[in-house]
Amino acid sequence: MKNDERPVLIVTNLDDPTADFVIAELHDRGVPVVRFDSGDFPATLSCSATIGGDTDGWRGSVRTPSRHAELGAVRSMYYWRPSGFAFPHLDRQDERFAVAQARYGLGGILTSLPGCLYVNHPNRIGDAEYKPVGLAAAAAAGFTVPPTLITNVPEDARAFLKEHGPAIFKPISVPLYLVDGHAQTVPVTEVCADEIDDSVTGTMHLFQKRVDKVADIRVTVLGEQTFAVRIDSGLLDWRTDYSTHTYTPLAAPPAVARSMRAYLEHFGLVFGAFDFALTDCGEWIFIECNPSGQWAWMEPPTGLPMTAALADLLEGGIRGQ
Repeated sequence: MKNDERPVLIVTNLDDPTADFVIAELHDRGVPVVRFDSGDFPATLSCSATIGGDTDGWRGSVRTPSRHAELGAVRSMYYWRPSGFAFPHLDRQDERFAVAQARYGLGGILTSLPGCLYVNHPNRIGDAEYKPVGLAAAAAAGFTVPPTLITNVPEDARAFLKEHGPAIFKPISVPLYLVDGHAQTVPVTEVCADEIDDSVTGTMHLFQKRVDKVADIRVTVLGEQTFAVRIDSGLLDWRTDYSTHTYTPLAAPPAVARSMRAYLEHFGLVFGAFDFALTDCGEWIFIECNPSGQWAWMEPPTGLPMTAALADLLEGGIRGQ
């Protein structure tokens, strides 16, 4: 199959407007696209694959009601927060079994396609989503990381907050959190030692010295292209009110750029959404890197060609898993 006929797989949930932009860009370039949500399996998604004998990689196809992709011909995969497998018509024990077969069967096939560029590989995303692992990798890559404590010991939390206050609490991971049926962001909040009680023993908590910042910075790395944007909002957590934002494109300092490359290489990622706090002396303080972060909302106000950059990456499809 000719390279210009090899499809791009878009594996994402149905409510992903960013994917719509990317698909439109690829369509305009004449690049074939097959989009599906892995959570649609098996209702509207099917897969059949073979390996062994004279077959050195997976052969077969994945199919939706309107599209199909030959597994050996996929040039790249955009993997962006698909919904999980679910079998609600089964009892709990049978559902657990069916989910495991789907995850390790279909999921295993999709994560081992020959010659496919993954943006990002699902297994690498899983590694990088562990915030403690990310903080350790950031320190090793040369970033400045705020003093951070992860604990379920109230006395240790109080001691940390007394030493490093003002400090903040933020979730270590954010599963789907619904309020009145709507997904909510769990905001970063400031916390002091007097607020710590025995409820801290119930699970792990992340406390971090609050950075005295003048602005936030989001840096989106797409393959070899880097897009840095200063976000002025006046908020502790800029995600809580996007109407307050002003955006200014800027260049990442060379040392920060090198550290970002080292961080991505450590995890085997080709995409990363880095968040930094900018101090009044111009220092970039590492906050986190999201391997599945959003970026498209910054393109219209800045004019940065991020959709085109991602389409370039997916169209090229030159790196294996």
